[in-house]
Amino acid sequence: MNADLVLVTRALDFAARRHAAQRRKGLAAEPYINHLAEVALLLAQATGGEDPALVAAGLLHDTLEDTPTSEQELEREFGGEILALVREVTDDKSLPKEVRKRLQVERAGDKSARARLIKIADKTCNLRSIVASPPLGWTRHRRLEYFRWALEVVDRCRGASSFLENAFDEAYRAGMAALGGGEGR
Repeated sequence: MNADLVLVTRALDFAARRHAAQRRKGLAAEPYINHLAEVALLLAQATGGEDPALVAAGLLHDTLEDTPTSEQELEREFGGEILALVREVTDDKSLPKEVRKRLQVERAGDKSARARLIKIADKTCNLRSIVASPPLGWTRHRRLEYFRWALEVVDRCRGASSFLENAFDEAYRAGMAALGGGEGR
């Protein structure tokens, strides 16, 4: 039995079940699991498939923040290593949104290298999603603000993976061009 494959597919199953009722904010209202799968795919590609725990954490990265999953449950199901990674990229939802966004920028560079990989992959997927299926009610200005904020977060994570940084930069350039933001990288 390939324990790494089992770990990743268990994480996929767990995430799919926990996020089953959730949809992306965009016009297409895609199932939320699509986002988690894309994050996991980027992480697998960035590591050459050599870090299954990171890929599993990518699938699970929003479970503490966006589902009723407890830290104890996540640790029981997936162990301390994956819990630590997920915890490291989880925002404190008791704080106002603007504070959480500011803290993401301020703390991004202090994260472990693996947590920074998750952050870059997550922001890359979010940029791609905003262009492909803009969130309902988001004006062009709000989308541009998100792009600029995501760039601040990712700039603090740089040095973790040239593959992911290039994927982010490509998504950023394409999105800014599509939005008429004019800021290439």
